[in-house]
Amino acid sequence: MRLDELKKRMKGLHFIQFTPFNKDSSLDLEGMRANTRWMLERMAGKDFIFSPMGSTGELYAMFEDERKAITKMVVEEVKGRNVVMPGSGRAATPETIKICQYAESVGADGAMVILPYYHVPTEEGMYQHYKQVAESLGKDFGIMVYNNPYVSGSWIKPHLMARISKIPNVISIKECTPYIMAYHAMQEALDPNDMVALCGQGEEMFPSEALYGCPGFSTWDSNFCVDLAYSLYEAAVAKDFSKVIEIENSKAPYYSLRNKVTANHSPYTGVGMQEGDMSVPVVKAAMDIIGLRGGEVRLPLVGLTGEEKDELRDALRTMKIVK
Repeated sequence: MRLDELKKRMKGLHFIQFTPFNKDSSLDLEGMRANTRWMLERMAGKDFIFSPMGSTGELYAMFEDERKAITKMVVEEVKGRNVVMPGSGRAATPETIKICQYAESVGADGAMVILPYYHVPTEEGMYQHYKQVAESLGKDFGIMVYNNPYVSGSWIKPHLMARISKIPNVISIKECTPYIMAYHAMQEALDPNDMVALCGQGEEMFPSEALYGCPGFSTWDSNFCVDLAYSLYEAAVAKDFSKVIEIENSKAPYYSLRNKVTANHSPYTGVGMQEGDMSVPVVKAAMDIIGLRGGEVRLPLVGLTGEEKDELRDALRTMKIVK
């Protein structure tokens, strides 16, 4: 796919695929294949970007051969019908280049590249990281900057992002700020011909950012309720906020259950915005309930209790996702 066409397709649902693991903690690759096929059928002809191995895909918990197997499988299953941009960032630039080159070699359209983590770079170091990654790849392989301070300890500010956006094949940003004015400042700093700014904070944040022309959002709840997510995308883009409120209210039983489960499993060891969240095991359990392959989480995450799974099933019944 040509880079100009790829840039035009940076909209809609940026789908962060969850990774199913078996009870013995081994990778359930065939389960993920089945989930991918199910999603392809549901989203045929719609604005949709596949990103296996994002943060909620438990990228950090996988071996390199597993990551490669997932990337190859998703590309083979999608067959060019949708954009595929696997999570391919690492703490160091050489390793990031290596895994991005692998994604390119098996036919991915681009890569979602998290900010270098552990040691926080200078602005020049951050710029050189993305520049060297981009220059190591073909001219039509797109890079999505994953601007997430909560997993990296860094945040690329608007003036630096504007500079990075001039690197030819850096075409989009998954912007994870929880502050609407910070998102607006990012939009104002970027030339849309250079870089597309997507909402990285999901369904809750996207309607506000849509007011500023945000063309799509990253979604993990889509792993079990994709129809609701796509309806919200269409309503927010159309600025039908009555419909947006109706959709969000319909998810209240799920949000309530997720908050309860998070409280049940406290205390957590995180600080600030990372105080604790059980979203990954909750979504995986929801996938199992609707007949997909959610599977187990890998330590250090922990799963739901049997009682919590029963309560989740009741919440999904209330939402009319299962009978």
